[in-house]
Amino acid sequence: MSNTLYCEPVQKAEAYCLPRFQTLESHLSYINGSLGGNHSFQTYRDRYCMLEASSATGSYGVYHSPSTASFSSNGSTTCNQESQPYLSDIRQSPETTNYGSPISGSCITDDATDFMHKLKELETVMLGPDADFQESYDNSLASSIASSEIDSWRQMMLAIPRRDLKQVLIACAKAVSDGELVTAQVLISELRQMVSVSGEPIQRLGAYILEGLVARLGASGSSICKSLRCKEPASFELLSYMHVLYEICPYFKFGYMSANGAIAEAMKDENRVHIIDFQIAQGSQWVPMIQAFAARPGGPPHIRITGIDDSTSAYARGGGLDIVGQRLSKLAKTFKVPFEFHPAAMSGSDVQLKNLGIQPGEALAVNFAFTLHHMPDESVSTENHRDRLLRMVKNLNPKVVTLVEQESNTNTAAFFPRFLETLDYYSAMFESIDMTLSRGHKERINVEQHCLARDVVNIIACEGIERVERHELLGKWKSRFRMAGFNPYPLSSLVNATIKTLLESYSDKYRLEERDGALYLGWMNRDLVASCAWK
Repeated sequence: MSNTLYCEPVQKAEAYCLPRFQTLESHLSYINGSLGGNHSFQTYRDRYCMLEASSATGSYGVYHSPSTASFSSNGSTTCNQESQPYLSDIRQSPETTNYGSPISGSCITDDATDFMHKLKELETVMLGPDADFQESYDNSLASSIASSEIDSWRQMMLAIPRRDLKQVLIACAKAVSDGELVTAQVLISELRQMVSVSGEPIQRLGAYILEGLVARLGASGSSICKSLRCKEPASFELLSYMHVLYEICPYFKFGYMSANGAIAEAMKDENRVHIIDFQIAQGSQWVPMIQAFAARPGGPPHIRITGIDDSTSAYARGGGLDIVGQRLSKLAKTFKVPFEFHPAAMSGSDVQLKNLGIQPGEALAVNFAFTLHHMPDESVSTENHRDRLLRMVKNLNPKVVTLVEQESNTNTAAFFPRFLETLDYYSAMFESIDMTLSRGHKERINVEQHCLARDVVNIIACEGIERVERHELLGKWKSRFRMAGFNPYPLSSLVNATIKTLLESYSDKYRLEERDGALYLGWMNRDLVASCAWK
């Protein structure tokens, strides 16, 4: 939910544009060159009869990439500024499979003898018939291939005929993780026939996951994400997409409502309240808060909000933080609430004490909603801004600190387990959207592409400081808060009841659970967002 998942209010406006898939020729040509072979991709394809859309009867959806990015000769990706249509024209015949593409006559087989024969042919194609070891190939092949590789191929050979998209995605990611480039390219070719940005939830998610895998193969290190940054939609369009996501899914409303409840409870007897929001975006979280304080018995307190946000959010807002300040000031005046707004236009990781405008006599609340996972920690930077900010905030002696984060583990995990976690997490999210908007709904496609897909690509394709989507499970966040000197702050039972009422207007597959002093919102059996408070 960040870069996206933080959608209404606005998440970072700099989107990740997803590269168009290139054919296998250039990659296999590279492999051939590096291994000394001189065989063309056509030879490879003739021998291995890959699934082709043209081999099927009937008309099926064709995957369209959301961008026109392509690979350059040096292995990096380049982005064109025009966008491609990506709503597939699906005219399915009765024989269409679940993933929009029928089974064709692939020669991939689960017969063990034929499997070994195909591997031998593959070696011949890639290394050439005159390789030194070719003469003794028959005697040594069985012992030279790792059992894990054979198992991987067996799983692949079973998954592809079944059209099991999830398993093929996993097999492809495993091949990428293990550096098995030929296997990865075979699976990428298959996956292109199976994904669709307008299909079932797993197909839609699969399209963006596949782009992340291709981006990961096509570049390395920090160049991956830099090459994926392309033109955003117009600011008003992006804001509209974010608002749609905010309305159709309860994740953000849940997070903001639970945080506001903890702040309101802590400030119920205070006359001067200072709220520091580490990613204020549109400031929408504070509209109901101001209204609630206006109705407080005995009159509202004086409220000052320090809004922190970097320049990337300014694009979606259509301007700087002064827009947020004007909006909230106008609202406060309408409800006769004494109000001040203090803008801090910078990245949260750059914030120092002097930027916060602390004044004596104010009761302080600090809000970390869908933002701390963007702060680099000890695994990325020796400065470890994630823990530095918590220590700095603790030294301010706040009455309450609220934390809302995605319940996912993608920070320090190695690529393959991180991939599995991302697939599981976003599968639940895409399925939840499917319950609200029809699959052909244009706004739905825009929401998924501009508010969710770029997060997926960032997690899968990027490493190091360029991977900004670094989520942690609540257990890890609790450890960080305790190390900084915080103690848990109990959440209000009244707020919990209000959130339960909110969920009644959504699918009954959403579930709310309170455990260990925190609130969890999930989809079916998957926790998606966690909220807690500290003092």
